[in-house]
Amino acid sequence: MAKSTVEQADDDSALDGTANVDADFAELTGPEAAREHRTVSRVMAILEIVVGSGGSGARLGELSGALHAPKSSVHGLAKGLVATGYLREQDGRYLTGPAISSVLGTPEAVLPTVYRHSLEQLSTYWGETAMLATLVGDTTVYLDRVEPDATIRAAPPLNRRNPLWPRSSGKVFMAFMEPRRLDSYLRRFHRDPEESADIRKELGEIRQTRIAMHLGAAGGSELGVSSPVVHGSGPVNIALVLAGPESRMKHRLDEITASVRDAADSLSYGSSR
Repeated sequence: MAKSTVEQADDDSALDGTANVDADFAELTGPEAAREHRTVSRVMAILEIVVGSGGSGARLGELSGALHAPKSSVHGLAKGLVATGYLREQDGRYLTGPAISSVLGTPEAVLPTVYRHSLEQLSTYWGETAMLATLVGDTTVYLDRVEPDATIRAAPPLNRRNPLWPRSSGKVFMAFMEPRRLDSYLRRFHRDPEESADIRKELGEIRQTRIAMHLGAAGGSELGVSSPVVHGSGPVNIALVLAGPESRMKHRLDEITASVRDAADSLSYGSSR
């Protein structure tokens, strides 16, 4: 019995689909299907070396030697990974950054115990949430936090990208950012000339005092206070933060800002202080 027109059309479509799949498969498995790309290979090798270091990280020379590549080439790739949060740089070593766990399934970045100790001291003394923030591209990311026992407290998520402005940690990173990078950021995110001028004025004050504040989260009732952790003469990419309800913090704000700045200074060294 002859098939209906509809049945024939369905059969033809199935056959055509199979032919197309076979053709696509042949194309994918052909000699041009997958070729090594030097930049991709080097980026992945850098990540594998750092992840495999067991938390000790790797120096630029070690990466260059392992990749058999010039330091200048590896340096640019490593800096790009730092800017995007997949690596972080500390004391001349490249360590895993906050963004890498979402891609490679690795544990959270291993942080020096001295940072955790400072967070515990701040949180215990003031009864508020103490956090460690890092600069990731055009965002700020909380790497660690210590919370008080209070029912009402700040509890921002870890390892999540947040806009730099107007968070207190973001203001710190912007205040100590290279001028060209800051100019680029303001052109992209704060184009209004008056707004940009106001931001630059506040950033200048933050650079002088090494204290940034923000009131606005949770309907304007949460206050954040941040201070930079300076390592050498380069840009700042680590900040200490103390955050909590404004009602608990506003009457002792002078003491809190001094305490946060002292804690950050105790972890700092270099000429940006």
